[in-house]
Amino acid sequence: MGLDLNRIFPKRPRLKDFDYIGTYAYFVTILTKDRGAYFKEVEVVDSLVDILTEKAKSERFSVLAYCFMPDHLHLLVVGEDDQSDLKRFIGLFKQKSGYWFKKKYNENLWHISYYDHVLRKEESIEDVARYILDNPVRRGLVSDCKEYTFSWSFWRDQS
Repeated sequence: MGLDLNRIFPKRPRLKDFDYIGTYAYFVTILTKDRGAYFKEVEVVDSLVDILTEKAKSERFSVLAYCFMPDHLHLLVVGEDDQSDLKRFIGLFKQKSGYWFKKKYNENLWHISYYDHVLRKEESIEDVARYILDNPVRRGLVSDCKEYTFSWSFWRDQS
């Protein structure tokens, strides 16, 4: 019997009493549809990074780190002003990237929802970025996070 992704990642896992608008930092994980391993090709990831960058700019978010694992995407983003709307940003990113992917590969790209964690004031943004960048190491894809082609962080490129 396979995993029930809807049990692990509910369809609408948003906090009920939080509007996701403003200058908050978020750790976001987006699964691919049926955990398809779509993020192994440079063309795919580069195209999605371009869309991510475009939507982050238009929706007033700074991307501090990302990691495209074969079957999911981790993001660390922060709203730039009191109009930054995470739900809108992620929705538009998934819509445009999903459309591009469907047109090019004739497959659905994304799982219906996504997981988010609103960082608390006491949580270190740099620690979350390190966690994201170390994901390929933990999965055994590389021995050093700097070897992984499909990730980036503001802090990694500063060293």
